[in-house]
Amino acid sequence: MKVVLQKVSQASVSVDSEELGSIKQGYVLLVGVKEGDTEKEADYLVKKINGLRIFEDEAGKMNLDIHQVGGSILSISQFTLLADTKKGNRPSFTKSAHPDEALRLYRYFNESLRDEELVVKEGEFGAHMVVAIENDGPVTIVFDTDNK
Repeated sequence: MKVVLQKVSQASVSVDSEELGSIKQGYVLLVGVKEGDTEKEADYLVKKINGLRIFEDEAGKMNLDIHQVGGSILSISQFTLLADTKKGNRPSFTKSAHPDEALRLYRYFNESLRDEELVVKEGEFGAHMVVAIENDGPVTIVFDTDNK
């Protein structure tokens, strides 16, 4: 699995001009599931994201986690994170999991985050979404379970 995490001041996701979810301070997670990924990869990512300390403390140091600032998560499925661009100019997405398996693991990932007492809003799996992100910092971190 691959997750691009952005620390945000606010973010929202819409489909067909209808807002599906919005958050204030927290994380936007762009989530890609690759062929062969299992709950093991999702559990690893949940643990890392849950404990990540990238919010500023009173001294201005990145020392607080999402729980300590009362943050939320906007989770967006994004198979294009797994694009293979080695050949030609048109990316290949053959490394992406089959949509049924990707949806199952994406839902498992989000529910596991909720099990950590996090508020998680979602986009619509497989839909054309418009995601508005106000990156704070900017802080962007890439997690790839192939590179633990």
